[in-house]
Amino acid sequence: QVQLAESGGGLVQAGDSLRLSCAASGRTFSNKAMGWFRQAPGEERGFVAAISWSGSTTNYADSVKGRFTISRDNTKNTVYLQMTGLKPEDTAVYYCAAGGSSRYQKVSEYAYWGQGTQVTVSS
Repeated sequence: QVQLAESGGGLVQAGDSLRLSCAASGRTFSNKAMGWFRQAPGEERGFVAAISWSGSTTNYADSVKGRFTISRDNTKNTVYLQMTGLKPEDTAVYYCAAGGSSRYQKVSEYAYWGQGTQVTVSS
């Protein structure tokens, strides 16, 4: 069992940076791939980024490549999402999730979810 809690969201201006954190509890965090998803009002939850259990492999949605960086610290049971060059279209609730592979991009492929943190980017 893994419990996840996101933090770091907020209101920023276009072009700003923000770092989201996801703290995990449970013994099996370090052997699970982790992902970030986001959901804007009226839209389905969509894939943002994922990282393998070791941190050696990452995967990004095309819309965030080159702007967002996912990382993890298994000693702190935490995964991060560094977001730079934020755009108004990045506005959404951001969720972290624990799954089986950094290749997974579907919501259904992740077993554990946090409650989400709101990111709002003003123009």
